[in-house]
Amino acid sequence: MAEVPYSMPDQPARFAKAKAEDNKRFLDIDSVYEPSFIKDKVVLVTGGKRGLGLALVEELVSKGAKVIVTTRQPADIPGVLKVISGIEVTDNTCGEALVKGLAGQHIDILINNAGYFYGPVEKLDSLNFEEELKMIDICALGPLRISAAVFKAGLLPPGAKVAMITSQGGSIAWRTTQNPTGNDYGHHMSKAAANMMSALLAQELKASGVCVSILHPGFNKTDMTKKYESIWEVEGAVDSSVGAKRVLHEIRAMSMETTGLFINCEDGLRIPCFGDEGEFPLKVRPDSEKDLAVSATRKTQDRPPKGIYLSCHGAVFPSFFQLCFGLGS
Repeated sequence: MAEVPYSMPDQPARFAKAKAEDNKRFLDIDSVYEPSFIKDKVVLVTGGKRGLGLALVEELVSKGAKVIVTTRQPADIPGVLKVISGIEVTDNTCGEALVKGLAGQHIDILINNAGYFYGPVEKLDSLNFEEELKMIDICALGPLRISAAVFKAGLLPPGAKVAMITSQGGSIAWRTTQNPTGNDYGHHMSKAAANMMSALLAQELKASGVCVSILHPGFNKTDMTKKYESIWEVEGAVDSSVGAKRVLHEIRAMSMETTGLFINCEDGLRIPCFGDEGEFPLKVRPDSEKDLAVSATRKTQDRPPKGIYLSCHGAVFPSFFQLCFGLGS
């Protein structure tokens, strides 16, 4: 077993460090990727018509998975078991429509990939509240609508996995490094909300033996990130086919012992949701499928400073009162 430490918030520095260390996990996912677990698995992918979603679908199909894809509009996607169109994740009835389309089919892996990123950079003089609410609706409520409906229909049996494709942009702890001057309010709020939803879902599904992972897929060269094309190379952006393998590599590692963790698929390391890295206990994850007896550990030197704290799936957070009023400092 290996402890899962934290990834670096500075994206260019993270990429530079990986190159300096010749980090194969980061730079050459094929050197560690083992896709045999995918064969014959029934995998449901939302938003699988383009970008990272389509790359995931294509990789899954090529490795023998039985893939079901949801789309808003009818689509012809080669090799999949079924395309269920007309699924708009902002519609409160989308879950019912999806369950009807699944027709009793159990799901081994649910990948909530559908997302939305408003194009223009948002600053205080260019806020778009309607777009902000749209992002929150699609990125946070959307996967909750889908996951809840599939689970309540009894289509996520014990042992099933729910992968939430979110973003490092949802880490409050990393905003001072990645957004030192603020901006892009709607994007970051939507991803933070998605991460909180995922953490709560992980807690609720524990008793049913269904694990949940919160996954930052890495920086992928897609239409959604094209507005950052000028920094793709310096920050290590990769083709979506590589991003898909990174995501599936982390899905393979998912277990009940690691449910609720927020993982960077670039390097396999954790991302903190809030606070300094030292405020969180380390958890451990299996190095291989043979080592699934994973337990959580906490080092005494990682104890948070005194004060009032709240616990969330093994992580320790300052309470609302401490954050607002500095209690215990």
